[in-house]
Amino acid sequence: MALTTLIGANFHAGSIAQVSARSGWAAARVSAVTNDLNTVYFDGNKRGWAAGDGGVVITTDDGGITWTKQETTLTDDINDIYFRNKDDGFLLAGNHIWQTANGGTTWRETNSFAADEFNGLPELYSLRFVNKKRGWIVGSISRGQAVTDSLVLMTTDGGATWQRQSVPTRTELIDLAFDDERRGWIVGADGVILYTEDGGLSWTLQRSNTKATLYNVEFRSERLGWAVGERGTILRTSDGGATWFAMSSPVKTTLLSVRFVNNDDGYAVGRGGVVIRTGDGGRTWVQQESRTKDNLYALFAKGDRAWAVGSKGVIAQYEK
Repeated sequence: MALTTLIGANFHAGSIAQVSARSGWAAARVSAVTNDLNTVYFDGNKRGWAAGDGGVVITTDDGGITWTKQETTLTDDINDIYFRNKDDGFLLAGNHIWQTANGGTTWRETNSFAADEFNGLPELYSLRFVNKKRGWIVGSISRGQAVTDSLVLMTTDGGATWQRQSVPTRTELIDLAFDDERRGWIVGADGVILYTEDGGLSWTLQRSNTKATLYNVEFRSERLGWAVGERGTILRTSDGGATWFAMSSPVKTTLLSVRFVNNDDGYAVGRGGVVIRTGDGGRTWVQQESRTKDNLYALFAKGDRAWAVGSKGVIAQYEK
């Protein structure tokens, strides 16, 4: 049975009701999911997936009104979920890659990276494909509690095999975004931003002018992009990252995810249920009421809708 336990207003039993124009956001918990949800992905306005700690995977076919827990054999914490189309998807869980060919009905482990391969334990954080064959994963290598090196992996055969790439930093790398098949950006600890213009064959450092850890990056074109991170950090570029500028933020809370639905309208979410919104391309931001105080770890936005997931199975949804 697919159930949602509701918190806040504007709900009716078993579903998320249409949100009023005044409030914008509404929050709910997924029944039987007490684990943190770390990632969310939709392939349209209806079908979506979320995943998180302890290998939990949930799915919706009605735009987030109801969610169903999927049966998997995963036990590692899931950091990212990504679908190339409605059937072919990937999960990053610890140092493992899992794939599905049937929309998440079943998952199988396809790759695992041992500590002796990298002189330390790899942790896989974020995955993106630019076409059916070429994709990248970013993460870190650690010994004990200390991060000892960065990690960038590339595939040219659809994820069957992955090769490590050399990058000019040993810092923890957390998220990546590609504008097209050639231009991509990676962000991470200490304000690091990496850039490629040759399809990931080589990476160079861009100057972020911050030491704040950057948790998420988003690009809408080859020139217009944003990154968010610690202490309410918001960076914006209009020249492909040649120059990054810090934008004034209405919060000092760590921001963990940012998404834009067009060149003007975007959202960012973070710890303590923080949600901020912009309507002018990220030049100015205002805080919105999310109706939850739980941490929001990941965000997906499309058209006039947005979904954020976080602590203890919470899901916040926005609809204009």
